[in-house]
Amino acid sequence: MALFTNLLIGLIAVLHVYFLVLEMFLWDTPTGRRVFRLTAEFATASKALAANQGLYNGFLAAGLVWGLTLGDAGVHVKLFFCACVLIAGIFGALTVSRKIFYIQGVPALAALVLLLLR
Repeated sequence: MALFTNLLIGLIAVLHVYFLVLEMFLWDTPTGRRVFRLTAEFATASKALAANQGLYNGFLAAGLVWGLTLGDAGVHVKLFFCACVLIAGIFGALTVSRKIFYIQGVPALAALVLLLLR
């Protein structure tokens, strides 16, 4: 069970690194505009905001990886960062798109449940 939980947390961290790359480096490229369904004008105008958001996603990924590197001693770190990801997923669903909850919030919720059941 611990291995599955850590794999799930690792997947969540990888997803957040992907979000970082999309938001910080690919936001105004054809790939970034397609993923986020943006016009070229909006992507250009919001590039700095997206980069800021990408940086925060990078911090979430770093926190999850930090928790994983601590092994059993990292449970509280993993709980904290999974909770942060869940809250971000809920907020994104309420303010932008429900899809964000399914991509970001559901895996974090599953990881939280598994961490609490250990």
